[in-house]
Amino acid sequence: MNARLLAAAAVAAFVAGCSSSPAPQAPAPTPSKGISGPGDYTRPHKDGAPWWDVDVSRIPDATPVPHNGPFKANPYTVLGKTYYPIGDGRRYQETGIASWYGTKFHGQPTANGEKYDLYGMSAAHKTLPLPSYVRVTSLDNGKSVVLRVNDRGPFYSDRIIDLSFAAAKKLGYAETGTARVKVEGIDPEQWWAERGQKAPLVLAQPQKAAGQPAKTGLSQPVEQYTPPPMQHAGATVPVEIERNAPSTGSGMFLQVGAFANPDAAQLLRDKLSSMTQAPVFVSSVVRQEQVLHRVRLGPISSADEAARLEQTVRLANLGNPRRVQGD
Repeated sequence: MNARLLAAAAVAAFVAGCSSSPAPQAPAPTPSKGISGPGDYTRPHKDGAPWWDVDVSRIPDATPVPHNGPFKANPYTVLGKTYYPIGDGRRYQETGIASWYGTKFHGQPTANGEKYDLYGMSAAHKTLPLPSYVRVTSLDNGKSVVLRVNDRGPFYSDRIIDLSFAAAKKLGYAETGTARVKVEGIDPEQWWAERGQKAPLVLAQPQKAAGQPAKTGLSQPVEQYTPPPMQHAGATVPVEIERNAPSTGSGMFLQVGAFANPDAAQLLRDKLSSMTQAPVFVSSVVRQEQVLHRVRLGPISSADEAARLEQTVRLANLGNPRRVQGD
């Protein structure tokens, strides 16, 4: 009896295996070496958000490490303006506007000679020594991140610091493009002492970009540093303003964001369009010699509809919309 049951079970298993072959799966993209993203990554012409998704909550902050080698802190000139980096960034503090940079610079050499990874925890700054570490805190929501400063910028706007896409995502402003932040320098030795530990002598170092060694020394002549065109989000006039908005005239609208980076505006517009039937458009204007790309919903026919749309946007964590009149 037992033998017959075992034989029947074996036949049933064989038939089931033949009749239910697993569905074919598309091969996963080959990861690139040393940085996030696909191995066949092609750098886009315009900067923007990545098309591959990573859970940034799983990405740890940068770990401050004492730097025993030379810093990159010599003067440099960009667009006819000379910048004089400070020699010690451990007590640095500044408050202002932060932006982010992404796909156009992913895998490219930073000013420090390292590879930029948009899912790394790094930042670009005009005058901090390279490398150095900072804590960046959002003044809007209190969130903070620890970052390694390894790049120069931004040069085309009044932003005080440019964060990696991952850092901006963790601070909650990747979709809105910019945020008010406080930047504080970190002393690695003190950082470890506060945790009751001795600072490590060596940690894994970021990957260097081929052919781009970091230049060193504090007494070098002024460098002529040329950042990539339109680097780090800030478009400046004179430019031709393109309006994607319908003829607005009078009426009420919700403005969800205003960006120097047109790609950030387009990203927010696409997300809003996927979650509401209300018209969503980008309207560009010049404010204080800078192009701003405004993302708006409307026209809106009533205060009740405006309140409903405001709640929808807030629940989706896409910003704090405000009511404006058409122009």
